[in-house]
Amino acid sequence: MAPVPATAVAVAAATSTHEIRRAQRADGPATVLAIGTANPETYVSQDEYTDFYFRITKSEHLPELKDKLRRICNKSGIDKRFMYVTEDVMEAHPEFADRNLLSLDARVEIASKAVPELAAAASAKAIAEWGRPATDITHLIFSTYSGVKAPSGDRLLASLLGLRPTVCRTVLSLHGCYGGGRALQLAKELAENNRGARVLIACAESTLIAFYGPEVGCNDTIIGQALFGDGSGAVIVGADPVNAVERPLFEMAFASQTTIPDSEHAITMQYMKGGMDYHIANGVPEMLAGNIERCLVHAFDSVGVNAKWKDLFWAVHPGGRKILDLIEEALGLDNGAMAASRQVLSEFGNMSGTTVIFVLNELRRRFEANGAEGADWGTLMAFGPGVTVETILLRVASGLKGN
Repeated sequence: MAPVPATAVAVAAATSTHEIRRAQRADGPATVLAIGTANPETYVSQDEYTDFYFRITKSEHLPELKDKLRRICNKSGIDKRFMYVTEDVMEAHPEFADRNLLSLDARVEIASKAVPELAAAASAKAIAEWGRPATDITHLIFSTYSGVKAPSGDRLLASLLGLRPTVCRTVLSLHGCYGGGRALQLAKELAENNRGARVLIACAESTLIAFYGPEVGCNDTIIGQALFGDGSGAVIVGADPVNAVERPLFEMAFASQTTIPDSEHAITMQYMKGGMDYHIANGVPEMLAGNIERCLVHAFDSVGVNAKWKDLFWAVHPGGRKILDLIEEALGLDNGAMAASRQVLSEFGNMSGTTVIFVLNELRRRFEANGAEGADWGTLMAFGPGVTVETILLRVASGLKGN
């Protein structure tokens, strides 16, 4: 064995682990540098969805359930939803209409290709906006409930985008509607603790994995069919933006996760032979509204900021119209405070964990169009199984204030 040079020994002795650790950390906060979104080509207007759904599932013999779905759709605040499920898909796979039939393998086979491809479409938009090559991505976080294979969709996504072989990949699975918030918090930790890291978040979902026909006595199916759609959102996060190359949009000042006590059965998801089974209990909107303020107080107290709720901008997961209504009421917010969330709900429905990225993009679009004068602090919040609440404190960054 060759002797270790004396200079190397001297350097090692003079450099403490703490000094190495400090050198690895970024100087500034994690920052949103680019956002991209994508949807399938096909969509159904909410006015037409009830007829579409009962036709393709051959469920016209259940008129009471059809009337119920139509009533929920009319009150949903949704105009249209994008989805992979079409009449052609259902003709090829009639078993998808009956959750008691074995269909999980066929669903996974379709989703394992379609979902990463949808994620790649959103990610390509984010990378193009970012302005640096895809090979500069150091970390990939892929969040989905739509894939249960290994290698997972992150492997295919990395290949589709041409990411470098050393990219560090992480999959978040079955986080449901809080997946986007969880991915953003993880990206924040990675960016701030790895100097120069550039983290690509990709969230993608398809209702195909949980699509089936109506059943008497199963309200979850009817509610879900009135709300959920398909989509993908991508965000690039990094600290210490490179001047003249990267455009900082939102700084991520603080992030936390809260689990509401005694709520583990309120929202559930489980893979079964006929696809993914889900349950949303009565009272979830009220539960969220009753706990939202303490999550906000904890977050702002942690950074020493005395915030007034009416002064913030809001990127809240639009799980449904009632959730937004009750949160606005609980916080004493003016009508229009959650306009970005309502706009996304109207145009796309609830796309699970992907949705909050669409809301963040809509906020960015509004700031670019109308200016960000007076905007400073804001909050991104997402909710899902657990019941889990993700809270991220945001500040408008220089890339938006310069508009």
